[in-house]
Amino acid sequence: MRTTLRNNGIGLVFGGLFLLMLVGQAFAGQAQYNDQQISDGADPVSLAHYVTSSTFAVDVVENWQSEYLQFFLYIFATVYFVQKGSPESKDVEKAGPESDVEQLVGAHARDDSPRGARLDDWRGLLFSRSLGIVMGGIFVLSWLAQSVTGWAAFNSEQLGSRQDPVTWLGYLAEADFWNRTLQNWQSEMLAVGSMAVLGVYLRQRGSPESKPVGAAHADTGETG
Repeated sequence: MRTTLRNNGIGLVFGGLFLLMLVGQAFAGQAQYNDQQISDGADPVSLAHYVTSSTFAVDVVENWQSEYLQFFLYIFATVYFVQKGSPESKDVEKAGPESDVEQLVGAHARDDSPRGARLDDWRGLLFSRSLGIVMGGIFVLSWLAQSVTGWAAFNSEQLGSRQDPVTWLGYLAEADFWNRTLQNWQSEMLAVGSMAVLGVYLRQRGSPESKPVGAAHADTGETG
């Protein structure tokens, strides 16, 4: 058990933190929502009612879609783009999808390589891009969920203000949808770019996201 916990520490810790923060968001969001309800002369709602509402759902998934967009873009962008001296970048000379020898695929796969790495057909091609495809798929699904839940929340406000509701396609053209979307996207792009550039000159001892403390600024892709 101890070995299992140690070997899966990152997943367990961040999974636990995710659940704690999601619960905290639910309570904080309910309190804010009920404050608005009271100020509007309406009745406050229970926690169960709030967490099953479109208001809570859109607040959750709008952050999910931006995070998975970040990973999707970063995974594919770092195939072709490099940042000299950054631990978040591969060596400048390796820009591109790299050779079969470097990627250990096909005839160059090792005994312990995944089965998908040994296949030379469409399954091997799919496996070799599976991480980016899954991240991109989750982004698309969560962005779609954001549009639907945001549409429901928007129409609820429209009806509360005695205004006509809009269609889903109409909502996609609303400033509310793009404000929710772009405020998350811009922060993700800033965070990724900052991490890549700051890692050239700054260090965090023992972190795989940092170069060794004594590594030269120009050393690229070396983690410690």
